[in-house]
Order: sequence, then structure tokens, then C-alpha cells
Amino acid sequence: MNATPVAEVDLGDLGFGRGAHLLVQRALAGLPPGGRLAVSGRDPALRVHLPAWCRGRGHLVEWPDRGDRGDRGDPVAVVVRGSADDDRWFGAERAGPALPSALSSRPPARWGLGARGALLEAGGPEARFDLNDRDLVWADIAPHLYAQAAARQWDPQAAVPWDDPFALPTDVEAAVVQVMTYLVENEQAALVVPARFVGRIHPHFREVVQLLAVQMADEARHMEVFSRRALLRGAELGTSSAGGRQSLFTLVAESDFALASFLLSVLGEGSFVDLLSFLHENAPDPVTRRICWLAMQDERRHVVFGMAHLEHQAQLDPLLRDRLRAAIHRRHDALADTAGLNADVFDALVVLAAGGWHPDDVSAGFDRVRALQHAMDQGRQRRLVRLGFRPDEAAALSALHTRNFM
Repeated sequence: MNATPVAEVDLGDLGFGRGAHLLVQRALAGLPPGGRLAVSGRDPALRVHLPAWCRGRGHLVEWPDRGDRGDRGDPVAVVVRGSADDDRWFGAERAGPALPSALSSRPPARWGLGARGALLEAGGPEARFDLNDRDLVWADIAPHLYAQAAARQWDPQAAVPWDDPFALPTDVEAAVVQVMTYLVENEQAALVVPARFVGRIHPHFREVVQLLAVQMADEARHMEVFSRRALLRGAELGTSSAGGRQSLFTLVAESDFALASFLLSVLGEGSFVDLLSFLHENAPDPVTRRICWLAMQDERRHVVFGMAHLEHQAQLDPLLRDRLRAAIHRRHDALADTAGLNADVFDALVVLAAGGWHPDDVSAGFDRVRALQHAMDQGRQRRLVRLGFRPDEAAALSALHTRNFM
């Protein structure tokens, strides 16, 4: 042999078909490139399997000058470690560091479903994800929001006081049921929208995919608690207006990720947070109060991500605001002939805010609902200004937002 081995591994009767390569690989991992490993063993196929395994990983195999002397304790072979950075893969390429700050701006299709930061074996399918541009999907806050969202998931059975005793007048209970019905159908749309995009985002941006997946879980949970509250006292669900469904369908039909996020999260869910805050304040029972508070915390997170990723995109794309403006006008035109907010929902909100049937109570409840609509408008304007619109234009665009809130 050319040089004395510096390490040894005895495979005994273990063959490569039963895991011998793991022992060789482990022994080689502690050697530098060019390091020598004496390999001995009694498996009859060792002289065939060892060289084949080494060739695939860039290692050399040398044989003792006097043949196989394994039965006398001499090495069967000497493996010379190759120069590959990691001998798990030969000819591998790095997908990129795992830190969000080192994301690729446009990951290639050949990375496919490979985990970011993994060593990629050459070959394999080229998976096509059309949302493969960092600037189209990313926000630096996404990893933090995902960690927060995962930590704050709540169990509908344990987090809500379903068994707390309360009794409401029939008409007040009917108002709660109508509002809950409205909330359920809005949350259905809020689940479907991100679901349409999760499979289109390149897995390299995994924190965004994870965050949207949790957002979908949030909406599913909201649908559960709102429908459960509606049926808690045995009533049937309230009415679902044609105009409301048409308004929500314009969200589901939007195929552009940025525009869908804008219409749903920035405008719709932003207004929805105000609505849930209003319901939490005016809830006539502990169950309604609790589920509205819990849902509001989740929805705030959805708005934060929508704003963050659009602010990031707006800094890089000077034409984004033109597209956002056009999306508002297009949706407004599509809904121009609809009735807007379901009248039954508006009346139910007045009933809940009034807290009584005296004319003064009803008047005060009506004013509180109008104040809610004003607060929604002001919130939309603030978010539009943050995205770079002038205050006067933000006011005009907010006024075009659907009267169905979402």
C-alpha cells in the first residue's frame, strides 16, 4: 500500500445491503480529504459493494498488494477520502443558507421540494411554482409571525366557556345568530383565498407557506366557533344575502397573490378586526364575547402579514400602487349593482349595540354602528397611506370598498 491508514473500521459480517455503509461513512466523516481508512470485514460481497459505494461519493479504494487477507486480520481495503465537502452526496449543490436573510431572490425549479439549506442530489424533477420570486411573497416578519401563530393556537373546546349559563331574549338571540351566520360565510372566503395560493408558492419561502397554512387553520377554527355559537340555543342559521356572497366571491376569484392579499387582508380583514372589536364590546353573552376576542387576535396577525409583504413589494415595484388602485376600482364596478351589507346583519348589529328596545336605545345603537363604519373607513385609509397613497386618494379609495365590510 502507498501509505499507512490512519483509521480503521471492522465491519464483521455486516454487508452493504444491511447498513455497512453507515459504519464506513461515519468513520470517513472524521477524516480530512486524502485521509485513509482501513476497512475489514467478512461479507463475501464486500470487494464488489465497497468500491461501488465509494465511486458514487468520490472516494478512492486501494487493495493490499498481497490480495484479500481479511481472515488474518489484515485490511480488506483502504478507502482514501475524497475532497467533497460532505460525503453524503457526490456532486451536491447547496440550496442556500437556512437563515431568512440569505433567501434566494428566485429559487430555481430544480430545487423543487428540497428543504432550504439541504444538500441537493443531482437530478430529480423540476417542480414548477409560479410564485417563485421573493419580492412577490416575502416579508421579513414572516418567520416571527409564524412562530407567534403556532404558539397562540387555541382549542375551541377549552378556550371558550360554552357551558357558562346565560339567557337572552329571543330577539337578541336571533340577532346573535344572524351575525354569527354572516361571520361564518366571511371566514369561509378568508380560508379559501390563501388555500388557492399555498400550492403555488415555491417551498423555498417555507415560512410564508407555513404562515398561510396556520392562517387557514385560524379561519377553519373561526368557522367552527361562529357556527357553534349560532346553533348553541337550537336556532337555525340566519340569512345569507346574494350581494354578500357576490362580494366574497370577488375575493375568491382574484388570481394575483398581491391583489388578493390586498383586498382580503389589508382592506377586508382590517375592517373585520374593527367588527370583531365592536362585537366583543357589545356582546350580550360570555360565549360571544370570548370567541370574538379570540378571533380578533388571529385576524390582527393576518393583517400584519398582508401589510408587511405589500409594503416590501411597494418599495421595489413602483407600479404596485397602480395595480392596487385598479383592483379596488374593478371590485367596486363588479359590485355596483349589489345591495351591499345584508340589511338583516346591519339591523342585528344595531340590536346588539342598543342593548334595549327603548327608542333612545335603538338610536344609540344605530349611532354606534355608524361609528363602527367610520372606524373601518379610517383604518382602511391609514393602511392605504402606509402603502404610499396620498391621504386624499386613500380616502377616495376607501370609500369605494365594499359595503359588505369584507
